[in-house]
Amino acid sequence: MDDLHLLTASEAARLIREGRLTSRELVEACLAQIDAREPAVQAWHYLDRDHALAQAEAADAAHKAGKPHGALHGVPVGIKDVFDTRDMPTENGCALHAGRTPRYDAAAVALLREAGAVILGKTVTAELAYYTPGKTRNPYDPARTPGGSSSGSAAAVAAGMVPLALGTQTNGSTIRSASFCGVYGYKPTHGLISRRNCLRLSGTLDHVGLFARSLEDVAIAGEALMRFDDGDEDMRPSAPAPLRRVLAEEPPVEPKLAFVKTPVWDKAEPVMKDALAELVEALGSKVEPVELPDVFAEAWPAQKTIMEADIAHNLRREFERGREKLSPAMQQCIERGRAITAKDYLAAQALARDLEAEIAEILFAYDAILTPAAPGPAPAGEATGNPLFSTLWTLTGVPAVSLPIMADQNGLPMGVQLVSCRGDDARLLRNAHWLVKILS
Repeated sequence: MDDLHLLTASEAARLIREGRLTSRELVEACLAQIDAREPAVQAWHYLDRDHALAQAEAADAAHKAGKPHGALHGVPVGIKDVFDTRDMPTENGCALHAGRTPRYDAAAVALLREAGAVILGKTVTAELAYYTPGKTRNPYDPARTPGGSSSGSAAAVAAGMVPLALGTQTNGSTIRSASFCGVYGYKPTHGLISRRNCLRLSGTLDHVGLFARSLEDVAIAGEALMRFDDGDEDMRPSAPAPLRRVLAEEPPVEPKLAFVKTPVWDKAEPVMKDALAELVEALGSKVEPVELPDVFAEAWPAQKTIMEADIAHNLRREFERGREKLSPAMQQCIERGRAITAKDYLAAQALARDLEAEIAEILFAYDAILTPAAPGPAPAGEATGNPLFSTLWTLTGVPAVSLPIMADQNGLPMGVQLVSCRGDDARLLRNAHWLVKILS
């Protein structure tokens, strides 16, 4: 088999399960691709080839012995370097955390191991998962950003280095990075995947995210990760979301989409506006424009208020002990957060709940919201790009997915974002699959 490194996670898992591929063969192919692309892309913060191959050999031995398989048995996965890993350093993109080696896995990492995944290595993150970028460059054009803060995870999947990677999103780190790198990006409903032993910025806003080459990959990994954990205070006991089963079904009726420009539409680049206009025209009666009520314009300052206040609290030790080691952007964020009043913070939290209810009301008449994933293609330079087309959906905790179905005149990818109601993740992925299918 040629081009093993380009297999999707679901294809690779099936071939390994059928005995037509070994985990070692797949991991070796991924490592060879890393050797070829890493000098330009620089997606990895930590990579131990011997350890990766040892995990692959253990997976192959388990297969030979007839032991039960997890859904991702033998499949290599990249882990954003904000998730604790008991066998690899976790440094959070921060000089203050250099050399940090945790004793325990993050809950999400432990569940991936339980599903049989090979933890290939740790991918680059922006400093403390905020705005100051790491070394990673965009695989389509090294002069451009891959996004952030989940830059290494998005770029590693896009460059063929690994079929699946774990990220996070507190504003736009998964959806925007997926859009810039031309891969699928999934931000589940807030509270569906545990964040225990993951860098904490904001309990209200932090989400675990996924990067993949197909929606089936997203569904397989999402199901593996959606297990109740009382170590995450925002999780509630619930039946697992049947992502794979629902994704494989045809919609019972043809979905109807709401095209929502949002109050920040003026920040979209002409190329994004033109591409969406073409998409909406191609969809015809399957989509209708919907204007959001004026109150939605308050979402962006509310998200900033919550995020900065929470960051100031959660990173207070770093600020107090090693302020001079933090980037100017992080120092300024914490300083602003320390000045936020309880009244303003609580008002922002209340607004988030109100806007979530408004979104549910809109989606009573539609199956999903269609909206930009980013202002345009990845911009040139080292900044991570503007997250503003993710802000509203992160604030309200609703599920979102970025679909790599558009490109500019130079072939640079641009993502379309689909959004649904809180808890409606399975149907969101089914509607996304329907959209990709009718456009292919």
